Amino acid sequence: MLPGGTMDGRLKVLIIDDEEDIRSIASMSLDLLGHMAVVEAEDGEQGVSKAAEHKPDVILLDMMMPVLDGPATLAKLREHPETKSIPVIFLTARAMTSEVEKLKTMGATGILTKPFDPTTLASQVKQMLGITE
Repeated sequence: MLPGGTMDGRLKVLIIDDEEDIRSIASMSLDLLGHMAVVEAEDGEQGVSKAAEHKPDVILLDMMMPVLDGPATLAKLREHPETKSIPVIFLTARAMTSEVEKLKTMGATGILTKPFDPTTLASQVKQMLGITE
């Protein structure tokens, strides 16, 4: 298990996405199927402050958002000691090879494409984090 988590040992996930339906589907999937504790943020700025407050084990970060997009949010997360080492998995509809390489160079743990499969989301997150069930 990664450091952090909840008192009952569940993995703590922060979802940062400006689309409420994406947050809801991901949250329900991770909670019900993955038995994970989920915190949601609707934009990058809110996500950075919630990451510092809740110290999640992993962040699912939307690539394209108004105000502060995914890469800018990741850069801000990496500036702060309390959030700089949190694994970040990008959620994107654009998964071109050049984009994927750029995101990994920036420190992304992984990339999941939208639309994602709610039935496999939790296992994909765990796999990217190297957690075996």
